[in-house]
Amino acid sequence: MDVKRIREDFPMLKVKSKKGYDLIYFDNAATAFKPYSVIDAVTKYYTNYSVNAHRGDYELGFTVDTLYEEARERVAKFINCEKKEVVFTTGASFGLNQVAYGYAGKHLQPGDVILTDEAEHASNYLPWMNIAEAKGAKLEFIPLDDNGMITPEQVEKMMSNKVKIIAIAHVTNVLGAEIDIKEISRIAHEHGAIIVVDGAQSAPHMKVDMKDLDCDFFAFSGHKLCGSTGVGVLYGKYELLEDMEPMLLGGGSNARYDMCGNILMKNPPYKFEPGTPPIEATLGMKAAIDYIDAIGMDTIYTYEHELRDYMLKKMQSELDNVEIYNADVESSIITFNIKDVFSQDAATYFSDKGISLRSGQHCAKLLMDVLQTPSTLRASLAFYNTKEEVDHFIEVCKSINKESMLDVFF
Repeated sequence: MDVKRIREDFPMLKVKSKKGYDLIYFDNAATAFKPYSVIDAVTKYYTNYSVNAHRGDYELGFTVDTLYEEARERVAKFINCEKKEVVFTTGASFGLNQVAYGYAGKHLQPGDVILTDEAEHASNYLPWMNIAEAKGAKLEFIPLDDNGMITPEQVEKMMSNKVKIIAIAHVTNVLGAEIDIKEISRIAHEHGAIIVVDGAQSAPHMKVDMKDLDCDFFAFSGHKLCGSTGVGVLYGKYELLEDMEPMLLGGGSNARYDMCGNILMKNPPYKFEPGTPPIEATLGMKAAIDYIDAIGMDTIYTYEHELRDYMLKKMQSELDNVEIYNADVESSIITFNIKDVFSQDAATYFSDKGISLRSGQHCAKLLMDVLQTPSTLRASLAFYNTKEEVDHFIEVCKSINKESMLDVFF
């Protein structure tokens, strides 16, 4: 993989900090930069065919209809599912809420159990907490192992005829732990439960195959895989999509309705897509998938893990002022703290040196209690990051002390 050439595709990598540093972006778990091809796809929509989808019986309308459905076909190919199983959403958070309120809200009974864990992002915890309370169900936590992971063995121990839903991430957003979804799906189905997967951190970095994973629902966002903001995907097995109630109603999602209160919804996926969709973002997401698929998801996965290993080894061998929380987890994320420095103060220091990374609780507040720290720093890598950027990061880590911190703030 020619990283130098790839970096030329991303205009954001040409940005410099206020002090003249080249931008080093280590916050790719939050969102990824966009290549020119994605920007061009969005601009082309606004320039050449800026009309609505599935509305107009005229030439431009037909053009957009075709492009919009081609994007759905492209997503289906990317995750290996049927086109009719791809629901366009505003992002992973909306997709997970849709399943919680539209499927679980319909089927959960008092005393039923939802399994989740303490490493989940808020978007895959709070909806389940709310719906469990509303339906009189119970939310139970799968124990994490020493690496902050859940294992099939632990899931098996938690299973009973009361467990109806397992809601977990494929790759967790703080520790980067890759969970064995395929085996946990088998366990769930063996006990008559369904499995809902937050794929926001896996879809951009590795191959995800719905037929192989055999999960029931899988949600991810476009912006994390170098696509546009404001669009995401909810995959669902078609029979479950047919059964699930839409969380929102409006134009385009129904076939007909009358004054007596009768509503006939369209078939999936369209019954979950009311109103004007984020057309330009959807076309941008298609362009992003084309882009990363051309590089190769296996190539991306291998490169990012090798770069993370390089970074981890340098941190462990050259730094004595860091505490690393996921050293034994295979991922493209390193979660750490600078000893005796509050994470957000450290992030400000890194920013002063041209390095962007995440500080705080990363929308996973329950995990901070497990890690026994109020907050952390998170460096999340992408295929356009380099060893040279890592080397600069290491030198900045070495320079952090009380005196240098004062120079930044005062």
